Amino acid sequence: MTQKTAVVVGGGIAGLATAALLAKAGMKVDLFEARAGIGGRADVWEQDGFRFDMGPSWYLMPDAFEQFFKLMGTSADKELNLQRLNPAYQTRNEGLGDSILMPDNVEGVKEMFESIEKGASKGLERYLKSAEDAYELSIKHFLYTNFQDARSFVHPEVVKKLGRFLKLLVKPLYSFSGEYVKDERLKKMLNFPAVFLGASPYDTPSMYHLMTHVDMNQGVFYPQGGLHTVIEAIAKLAKEHGVQIHTSSPVTKILHENDKAVGVEVAGINHIADVVVASADLHHVETKLLDRKHQTYPSSWWDKKVPGPSAMLLYLGVKGKIDQLDHHTLLYTKDWSKNFKEVFKKADGKSAIPSPASLYICNPSKTDSSVAPEGYENLFVLVPIAADTVIGSGGINGAGDAAFEKEADRVIDQIAQWCEIPDLKSRIVLRRTMGPGNFENEFNAWSGTALGMAHTLTQSAFFRPKNYSKKLKNLFYTGHNTIPGIGLPMCLIGAELVYKHLTADKSSGPIQHELTTVESWKGLS
Repeated sequence: MTQKTAVVVGGGIAGLATAALLAKAGMKVDLFEARAGIGGRADVWEQDGFRFDMGPSWYLMPDAFEQFFKLMGTSADKELNLQRLNPAYQTRNEGLGDSILMPDNVEGVKEMFESIEKGASKGLERYLKSAEDAYELSIKHFLYTNFQDARSFVHPEVVKKLGRFLKLLVKPLYSFSGEYVKDERLKKMLNFPAVFLGASPYDTPSMYHLMTHVDMNQGVFYPQGGLHTVIEAIAKLAKEHGVQIHTSSPVTKILHENDKAVGVEVAGINHIADVVVASADLHHVETKLLDRKHQTYPSSWWDKKVPGPSAMLLYLGVKGKIDQLDHHTLLYTKDWSKNFKEVFKKADGKSAIPSPASLYICNPSKTDSSVAPEGYENLFVLVPIAADTVIGSGGINGAGDAAFEKEADRVIDQIAQWCEIPDLKSRIVLRRTMGPGNFENEFNAWSGTALGMAHTLTQSAFFRPKNYSKKLKNLFYTGHNTIPGIGLPMCLIGAELVYKHLTADKSSGPIQHELTTVESWKGLS
């Protein structure tokens, strides 16, 4: 039997993982990445002895990583050097001068909650049980499915919990958390994971409180060397199974014959394949790589959708140690509602960076001496902002748009004040910034979003874009804009979902068997 072939468009984690799985299953796979390096948003920047993860910095949902590595015949422990963080993270609240540490164990978290609000430990216990139930239900029936088989929705376990499930879909996360705790500091701890989903807790379905199970029950981990080591591990496995990775090779067109995708065009050369998997930004793929006739999601469709936030990113090399910051530190503004309204403002050319801003700081040098020279700290700062390219672009050592760099200065001043580091600005020896303009120009990101399509009710689960073209056979999609959604774990699951399509696997949970070889595949048209 002739070996089946595939081309993958895009070398982010979704593309790399899909390429690896298809190659492991016997396909000949070529991956084309437009940029000089792999990883997409999970890129790495090395300068003057510093090594910065440029995007994702949280290792959450370890079971999703383990599932992928298991399918590849290995394990996370074999491929990565993982360390569980203690404290998991720190939070600081505007105007309170506080520093709250999140223990790495549930009993410690309950004690901390109780010390802030009497009775909150019991509320947290009930909340975590609900979150765990929602997580397990999602894993079994909703995350690892292409929604092709209605039996998943009428499974006895789903039917039994249908009433509660519907409540979780229609009740916003912020309101839901208020049923368990009242103190605003605690509510913010239960709500901040919504940002990982590219959504506001005031709009996100409370089904996503399952993320609190992820960070409090499962724990927060860090792979030594940084999150890009995950990308490197997946790329290594892909290459070991024969994947050819072509960097600096932007795809300019998806080729088709009649109603079937047959390959891609790169630098004027046609690369023919049985299957095309597009893991690049879905808006770019649909509106730039396909003609209008073959667009499942044309520009008019995107005009009605809600992007997740963009971000102001700062990469700072700082002289001296900073004891005030933990590996992960979160700063919360007092008026959270106003902050989120600014972040999720629809792009209209008038968007602005919130002031003050709720933001996140990663200090990986607290855990990993390899990411900064001795005697220095490596800081990564993320400020959620509106997905609106008018806000501008960043650059290296102040070379970005003047107004954008001025706002970055203000953010540094805020961190210095809130975290009691008065000399922070004077200690910065290396600086780089990124904004919505960078995301659009470097990643072809829809509306300059840093994350992808927001997880609102009408953009989640079976309402999210499907992972296949409705106009061209053998064209599949993976990545943050399609099912199951945003984040590194979701992208790994998305890779498995493409494989399920090709093997006509309509099951609703993680694959429990070894990958099926191409001889028995049913999903190719």
